Amino acid sequence: MDTNVIYPMPRIGDQAPDFEALTTTGKLRFSEYAKGSWTILFSHPADFTPVCTTEMSGFAKEKAFFNERGAKLIGLSIDSIHAHVAWVQNVREKTGVLFEFPIIADLDMSVAKKYGMLQPGESETAAVRAVFFIDPNFKIRLMMYYPLNVGRNMEEIKRALIALQTVDQHKCALPLDWKPGDKAIVPPPKTLEELDARLNSDYEMVDFYLARKSLNLN
Repeated sequence: MDTNVIYPMPRIGDQAPDFEALTTTGKLRFSEYAKGSWTILFSHPADFTPVCTTEMSGFAKEKAFFNERGAKLIGLSIDSIHAHVAWVQNVREKTGVLFEFPIIADLDMSVAKKYGMLQPGESETAAVRAVFFIDPNFKIRLMMYYPLNVGRNMEEIKRALIALQTVDQHKCALPLDWKPGDKAIVPPPKTLEELDARLNSDYEMVDFYLARKSLNLN
């Protein structure tokens, strides 16, 4: 692959760029790995670094949560497969935490470039802390970017995944600071008939265009 190719930055709603890569669990094609499930693709700047170790450990410790939500994890950095394997083993020896999800060895930076993980103003040789939420239709639904020196928030990553799955299931919108158990926003009416139905509903009404309803998340 030509490593000088400039790719457009991915956008919400785009199909996720596909690729083949060598990972800590073997060679894989991303579209096959992610097929039919939610997938969270995230990058870290470098192996054997402190902030990255806390972040990768955070993902590993939430294995049960992501399994319950039907979401697969896959990490990436611009390091060799040998560095990845050594780092995984080092963390397991020192902390007892095992990174079981695949970690992409992106030495040629080809995947990082496809996903806009290289931000020249930050670094031309290390991927920023990017997080991509990809749905079962292989569509990018949410993106987060953090600088090299600021770790991510795992609770927000978990909340975002639940929120995306909730809006798909219930065809609703979610307000500021929404969390499971809170009321959702009902889409505004598009016809006079829908407006009359709204006015006679049992929704929590702020005004005709802003109404909330409880969700059954069982």
